[in-house]
This record gives sequence, structure tokens and C-alpha cells, in this order.
Amino acid sequence: MTALFALPQGSGTPRVAFLHGLLGQGKNWATIAKGLGDRVPSVLLDLPNHGRSPWVGDVSYPHYADLVAADLRARLAGQRVTLVGHSMGGKVAMALALRHADLLDGLVVVDIPPDRSAGGYGFATYLDALAAMPLDRLTSRGDADRRLAPTVADPGVRAFLLQNLHREGHGWRWLPNLAVLRRNIDAVSGWPEVIGRPWPGPVLWVRGAESPYVRDEHRPAMRSLFPAVRLVTIKNASHWVHADAPEAVTATLAAFLTAVSR
Repeated sequence: MTALFALPQGSGTPRVAFLHGLLGQGKNWATIAKGLGDRVPSVLLDLPNHGRSPWVGDVSYPHYADLVAADLRARLAGQRVTLVGHSMGGKVAMALALRHADLLDGLVVVDIPPDRSAGGYGFATYLDALAAMPLDRLTSRGDADRRLAPTVADPGVRAFLLQNLHREGHGWRWLPNLAVLRRNIDAVSGWPEVIGRPWPGPVLWVRGAESPYVRDEHRPAMRSLFPAVRLVTIKNASHWVHADAPEAVTATLAAFLTAVSR
């Protein structure tokens, strides 16, 4: 597979790498990356089957982790990085830490536990709605938004989903591989029973106070994989924590990076 699509932030070898969630793109982390400043160079990656990265048939977390690890090894030139992942990207990040411990200085997992969730947290509905969009009849992005509204009521979620709609010539196409993601939604919303050895390094686990994803019952499973984990709850934030509370997330991440670099 060719390299993943990446957006560098700052100059020099990245100290931080960001992974987005299902149906997201690396640029979703741009505000946080810029907030860290030029002294903390980073890279925003599009995961396979998303954005401008290649499409693959195997969406299992071990495979995604191995692909991201191979990409980072080529970029880091022997250096280590703090890996930050949200939602599905958080699961990829956890899997990478468990399988490629030598790559990481630190790990930040945003609003996702190492668990299985039937129905993919509702994303199956989103995937179906996008796949049903009559791209050959769309007149504008506004038209796409109106067509999506009966299924996805929240305008913020619609805007998030429609960032994947790409104008190509006189027509439209979806950037993510909707068919593969929908067919494998159980794997995407799941978590492998055996994935690697526990990682003893520093782990920051961030959850939104208004999100139902990370619950107290998930603590034992998380601690069994990452014994040095610390949980931080961000006020007034839903599942999209970094979009709802960018200043709080940036400050929390900056403090973690400072501690890791000591």
C-alpha cells in the first residue's frame, strides 16, 4: 500500500501524530495541532478508506495499526511520537501501542474505550444515508444537506459527514470507501479479544462529559491494557470533544506532552 495522506503541521520531525474517527479526516485535528504551536510539529493522517488515503479491504484494528505504524516509521526516521486518536482512530492508536510499542513516547485516546458496541454507535445509519445519496442528481452541497436532514437531524453532524463529499468535474463522489466500511461495521465498532501485550507507557484517556461512549465500567479493561492510564473529563463536550472544546483539549494535550518529554 502507498503512504497514507498526511498534512504536516510545523517543521521538522513530528512529535505528535493525529488519527481521526470513522468518516473523518486528518484535518479534523487541525485546530488542535495549530494550537500546540510551531514548537510541537505534528502530522494529521487520513486513515485507510478515508479522505485521500488508499482503500483497503481489511479494516481490522491490527491491520490498520500495522499500516499506520509502517507509515510512521518512514516519517519518523527512528524517532518516537505521541499518538493521538479519536473514536475509531483511538482504537487504531491503542492497537498500535499494543503492537508497536517502540514507536511511541505517549498515547492519547479520545472518547473511546477498548470495547465492542453493537450497531457501530449509530454510524451504520450514517453510512447507509450517505450511500443512498443520489450523487448524479445533486445540484450543490446545500442540496446534499437538505437530502441528508431527514435522517441526520443535527446540522453539526451533517456538516461533519458532508466534508466527505468531493466535487469532481461536473459531478460528485464520496472520499471514504462507504461500501467496505458499511460491510465491516461490526469490526469497526468492535475490539479484538487478543491484540498484543499491555503497553506500560503514559496514556491520557480523554472523554466528553456529555458523551455516552466512555463509562466507568470501561476502566478495568482500559487499565488492564494500559496500566499507566489517566482519565480526564472535558466539560461541555460531546463525543466530538476536540470540536466542542478545542481550547480545553489543546491545554490538556499540551500539559501531557510536557510531562511526557521530561
